Amino acid sequence: MIERIKEIASTSTFRQTFITSSGTIVNGLLGMVFYILVARFLGPSDFGIFSIAIASIALIASIANIGIDTGIVRFVGRYVLSEKNKALKFLKLGLEIKILSSLAVLGIGWLIMPFVTIKLLGKPELLYPLRLSLFGVTTSLLFSFVTSSIQALQRFWVWSGLNIAANLFRSVAVVILFNLGLLLVESSLWLYILFPFFGFVIGLFFLPKFIKVNKEASVLKEFFNYNKWIAAFTLIVAISSRLDTFLSARLLTLDEVGIYSVAVTLSGIVPGIVFAIATVVAPKLASMTNDKDAFGYLKKLQLFVLGLSLVGVLVGIPLSYILIPLLYGTRYLASIVPLSILIVAQAIFLISLPSHTSIFYYFSKPKLFVYISLVHLAILLFGGWYLISAFGYVGAAWIYLIGNVWNFAAPFVWVVRKFK
Repeated sequence: MIERIKEIASTSTFRQTFITSSGTIVNGLLGMVFYILVARFLGPSDFGIFSIAIASIALIASIANIGIDTGIVRFVGRYVLSEKNKALKFLKLGLEIKILSSLAVLGIGWLIMPFVTIKLLGKPELLYPLRLSLFGVTTSLLFSFVTSSIQALQRFWVWSGLNIAANLFRSVAVVILFNLGLLLVESSLWLYILFPFFGFVIGLFFLPKFIKVNKEASVLKEFFNYNKWIAAFTLIVAISSRLDTFLSARLLTLDEVGIYSVAVTLSGIVPGIVFAIATVVAPKLASMTNDKDAFGYLKKLQLFVLGLSLVGVLVGIPLSYILIPLLYGTRYLASIVPLSILIVAQAIFLISLPSHTSIFYYFSKPKLFVYISLVHLAILLFGGWYLISAFGYVGAAWIYLIGNVWNFAAPFVWVVRKFK
């Protein structure tokens, strides 16, 4: 076993994962500082409004992205060494599509937001914050363009630095606004929105000169033949991943949404770690050409994430009883129970990483996840409506856990059978 651990630790994947995971942990902690400060200063009700707006940014940005980030990682990672000019075409095409998508979101979203806030969510006080979130979609799309491009180039130090800087300066700005007496829901949202744009501008300096490349439309067909299933999958996942928050917004009070959002925020460091590992794993799997290498690589990866998940559960749940009253105050003590459930759910999500990334980047079967995600969406929608109605925010945590169990089991069985 010791030799096995040494073998894993000596690989370039482990070293690069250590860089991205360390950066993600620091970034996650800084992001948590931002959310903790906002939650403490605003209180549960206003933090509930803030959390719904942030969830809207994440939801709409995921849909508007239409799989561009995944396509950039796949195609730029594949061609940057062998056909650099072609890789640059994918970069320019990806940015152009993101700009067009952002403009469409601003125009359509501004018009339909009154219907969403009044008719669907039943909370007209959310109109201005949700309209403001539309600008956050634009900055989120631009920032993810540079981070996914840097990921494809395997420049992981830069990737970590950009994410850390955005959250560091955002957290400092929260403290400044609070001391000036200017920290409100709207100003908190502006902080969340603006700093990714600064990260986008800085990130461009670390990318190869792609703006002047010509005939980027020539790779459009190849890009979207792969991305059409990614886009469909992303649409479903974007809805399902935020469905617990929006069902809570509909069925619970804003105070209860704020309490649940604290649990979601604290457990949110795990998806960051998953993304950090996937940042390293995705381009490597995309470049592999035989089952023996891929299967051996995935076995090591599975052992690695299994260990991380066990540590997370054993440390995270006891720690939650200390951190919530210490960091957030007694108004958020009710967040402990849903947080404990969400920690287990996120551990299962982490364990599912090898099967998920292999399906996308080695087998190139994003279509499979469309069907898996449709079942997942149905579980969350119907199960979530019942459990949240019956058990409040604790029910929201339980349905999130049930959904993650499905998202682990189905892809894992498929991958195992495929290698056999």
